Amino acid sequence: MSQWHHVGGHWGQDRVFSGYSSAKKKGGNHIPERWKDYLPVGQRMPGTRFIAFKVPLKKSFEKHLAPEECFSPLDLFNKIQEQNEELGLIIDLTYTRRYYKPEELPENFPYLKIYTVGHQVPDDDTIFKFKNAVNGFLRENKDNGEFFSLPEFWYAFQ
Repeated sequence: MSQWHHVGGHWGQDRVFSGYSSAKKKGGNHIPERWKDYLPVGQRMPGTRFIAFKVPLKKSFEKHLAPEECFSPLDLFNKIQEQNEELGLIIDLTYTRRYYKPEELPENFPYLKIYTVGHQVPDDDTIFKFKNAVNGFLRENKDNGEFFSLPEFWYAFQ
């Protein structure tokens, strides 16, 4: 299932995508595997409008982290500003909603959730949804420098 929040736009608005699989869900407030191994926010990928970041964590995870390790949705936006960049869309490719809630993002900020099973190549339907979202964003934002970001890493495709 995907959720798309975009005020005033038409590409993908109010669409609901199915994307759940039979993969077993994990519960609790454990830190994602290898989460501490990555920098919070990467640099813009050369020649693109993509930037990858590790998934931000809601406040309930902070008890498992040292203060300097915490990375919340608000921290994401602060780090983007520190890079003198402007974020225009988040495409969340995680397969869960347990790390943070879209409501923790700034009000009316464009956000798309595409449930993507981890540790395997995404299926054609997931890739199609992703491509549609990217193409729609690029059409609507061709005259500005806004970029979109991806929690987790998405490998290049043609």
